[in-house]
Amino acid sequence: MSIAWQNAGVLLTVSTTVRPATDLGFLLHKHPDRAQRFTTAAGPAHVFYPQATEERTTAALLLDIDPVSLVRGRPGSAGRAGGRSGGLGAGAGAATAGVEAHYVDDRPYAASSLLAVALAGVFSTAMAGVCKARPDLAARAIPLEIRIPALPCRGGGGELARRLFAPLGWTVEAVPTPLDPRFPEWGIASHHDVTLTGTVRLADALTQIYVLLPVLDDGKHYYVGPDEADKLVREGARWLGEHPERDLIARRYLAHRRGLASSALARLATVDDVPEDAITTGFEPGLVSADSAPDPAEPGAAPATSPISSTAPTASTAPTAATLATAATLASASTPASASVSEPKPPSLAQSRREAVLGVLRAAGARRVADLGCGDGKLVAELLADVSFTEVIAVDVSHRALELTARRLRLDRMPERVRDRLRLVASSLTYTDARLAGLDAAVLSEVVEHLDPPRLPALAEAVLGAARPRVLVVTTPNVEFNVRYAGLAPGALRHRDHRFEWTRAEFAAWVRGLTETYPYTARVGGVGDADPDLGAPTQLAILERTG
Repeated sequence: MSIAWQNAGVLLTVSTTVRPATDLGFLLHKHPDRAQRFTTAAGPAHVFYPQATEERTTAALLLDIDPVSLVRGRPGSAGRAGGRSGGLGAGAGAATAGVEAHYVDDRPYAASSLLAVALAGVFSTAMAGVCKARPDLAARAIPLEIRIPALPCRGGGGELARRLFAPLGWTVEAVPTPLDPRFPEWGIASHHDVTLTGTVRLADALTQIYVLLPVLDDGKHYYVGPDEADKLVREGARWLGEHPERDLIARRYLAHRRGLASSALARLATVDDVPEDAITTGFEPGLVSADSAPDPAEPGAAPATSPISSTAPTASTAPTAATLATAATLASASTPASASVSEPKPPSLAQSRREAVLGVLRAAGARRVADLGCGDGKLVAELLADVSFTEVIAVDVSHRALELTARRLRLDRMPERVRDRLRLVASSLTYTDARLAGLDAAVLSEVVEHLDPPRLPALAEAVLGAARPRVLVVTTPNVEFNVRYAGLAPGALRHRDHRFEWTRAEFAAWVRGLTETYPYTARVGGVGDADPDLGAPTQLAILERTG
């Protein structure tokens, strides 16, 4: 028998009838009038528009996979990267042996983790919900139809597709396909022609597809480790925790590795484990996406000039610069004069935040400090650079985040005298941990907004009730300032993992509640170049223990 190989194409289409429908090109950052080719880890991907009218526009993603490369399994090829033996992944639970298994492998022809990788590579900006040209459209749900003509639905068929997508608001049509139309007696394949119809935000739709493709296929073409658990928590943060099939999704997405699945589900349940790339430095134009054109300088990108109140805050009155001292003034008491040398361009808002936090810690005479939810480790690095901080504790519930922090700090090359001052601690922020008790200071910088509001009392009890640092520094976005960001859609939050963003009054009310419950006084203010009407882009609170 002779086999005629031809290029395999894995197809996904996205259609909308929003008026004008051609705005889909803006949302996807791909022009409807031209076809584009992209190189991805899974093979060349093509984006083109079979239909582009104001009434209805369809964008197609076609992934070309070389089946010969999959069979050869050469180092660096898709087959090798998947660790597949005989064309079947470990997630499929098969032990097929022999060369003949390669010739029945459906991976080059069916939607799978290969297509998911291409989807994330080609539409990364759309998945992030960023669209400078149509920010209002990116922020709202629009009518969508997504079709995947060859979607494997292993171990459940079309009903499995409905169980996964219907709870997310999709109407699901899953048409089974025969193994071979010429031989109907062979029966039905596990593949379905699936069409999803619904009114969904495009970023959410693409993210759901990205997660659920390998779940339906029940296998991945690459090694599954802790970083994949972090990815599942990040991408599923908004919807997976409440999904009725979350156990099945986690188990299949993580290749049936029970420990990883249990950890991911626990983290989703408490929303404590924020991966390194989910704890952002805040919305900063030009840094949102690699394939986005840079925006003008950020309006909040100025040195820290944080108004700080000397009394406990109230919910009804936001502090003003006219009546309050500044965090910069606090910092100047212990910052060398050389630190005030002007820079050729103003620091980013993220850098301004770190400078404000460091100034507060120095002014308070803190020596033993914990960065709670250390994320990318940048604040930890600056704490270690100052020898006045004799013990620096980097805390995160995500082991992956701590690994990345260690890599950023070059822990393996760190001088012993510096390493002796550093501790990396894996710990949940909503559970008490004796290792964090009795410190001079703790920092929650851009962390609280990543927790669901019902978890905030547990956070407060763990930090202020149990750990009881002498000083606690908190920063969080000021949602009122968001209208000043040209690249941020009206009403949108600064990051897709944020559960909320507070107004100044809401933040003041939360801090006041803390001082009424725990023996602390508080000063509140902001970081960044403040708008006279909207306040500063970042809110800051300093809580000091009284007992």
